[in-house]
Amino acid sequence: MGTMKIIAFDCDSTLSAIEGIDELGRSRGPAVFAQIEAMTNDAMNGRLPVEAVFGRRLEIIQPRRADADAVGRRYVETVEPTAQATIAALKSRGWTPLIISGGFRPLMVSLAEHLGIERVEAVDIFFNADGSYNSYDTNYPTTRSGGKPEIVAALKREFSPKQFVMVGDGASDLETKPVVDRFVGFGRYTPRESVRQGAHDFIYTLDSLLEIL
Repeated sequence: MGTMKIIAFDCDSTLSAIEGIDELGRSRGPAVFAQIEAMTNDAMNGRLPVEAVFGRRLEIIQPRRADADAVGRRYVETVEPTAQATIAALKSRGWTPLIISGGFRPLMVSLAEHLGIERVEAVDIFFNADGSYNSYDTNYPTTRSGGKPEIVAALKREFSPKQFVMVGDGASDLETKPVVDRFVGFGRYTPRESVRQGAHDFIYTLDSLLEIL
C-alpha cells in the first residue's frame, strides 16, 4: 500500500459547467446541437447505454481540431469557480488530482493545465493532417458503460494508493462507487437524485471537499 492519495474528478458538469460533446455539437448549428444534447442526456441519465451514443455523436458532428481547441477554451472560461483554489489546497494536503472522463482528452488539456492536473484519463480524438476529423479511440474504457470503474481499477494497480476518492455528477461516475473509498456526488450544474442517493457525500461547490476530506 502506497502513501499516495488520489482524488479523481469528472470533467463535464463537474470541473466545468459545460458538456464538451454538446459544445462540439453547438459548433454545427442548432439542429445538430439539439440532437447531440438529447443523446447525451439519455446516456447521462441512464436511459441509453453510453456505447449506444458514443461513436454516433462524433460521426454526426465530425469535429475538426479547431473545434476541439475552441471547446478547450470554453472549458477554462466556464471552470467551476472554486476548482482552482480547491485543487491547490488538496495538493498541499497530499492529494494527487486527476481527471477521469467519458469526454475527450484533446478538449481537456487546457483545463487540466489551468487547474494543475497532470493526468487526464479520457478518450482520444484523432485528426487528419489538415485538422479534419479522423476517428476516436474506440477501445478506451469510458466509451462504454462500466468504463470508469475499469480505469479506477487500472490506476489502483499502477499506484496502489492508500485512498481513492471520485467526484462526479453522472451515472457513469456513480458506477465507480464499489471500487473507490469514497464517492462524492456533485450537484452544482446538473443535480441528479439517483447520484445524490447513491453517493457517500453530495456537494454543490468543489470547495466543500476541503471540509469532508
